[in-house]
Amino acid sequence: MKFSTRDRYALRLMVELANHGDGLVPLKEISDTQQISLKYLEQIITPLAKAGLVTSVRGAQGGYRLARPEEEITAGEILRAVEGELTAIPCLGANMECPRRDQCQTIGFWCGLNDLINQYVDGVTLAALRAQKGAALE
Repeated sequence: MKFSTRDRYALRLMVELANHGDGLVPLKEISDTQQISLKYLEQIITPLAKAGLVTSVRGAQGGYRLARPEEEITAGEILRAVEGELTAIPCLGANMECPRRDQCQTIGFWCGLNDLINQYVDGVTLAALRAQKGAALE
């Protein structure tokens, strides 16, 4: 499984919002701080808002903030909001019907890997991401 730039930027955007607590943060400020194109952030923030992870306020003093406390938002939620399903291989996706599934001798391996990936990303909160500085999360 390979995570995209969009995935990495979504996590950085959410950590940046968490860094500001309940305060409203304009996307332009996040763009400057994280050195990510404003246009790209605009594309990323939309699915995060649709997933109920961020809220926005319009106007001169407007911006974005987390919709829930950082301890209640997981990396898995963020990644699924911008990417969709997280599957180790395409044939494990909900909308995929694999004609060889019954004969596949490796399916158990892929299912196990898929479970580990999802357990890990669902076990890491935004608060844990914000707290860590370059060390692996356990």
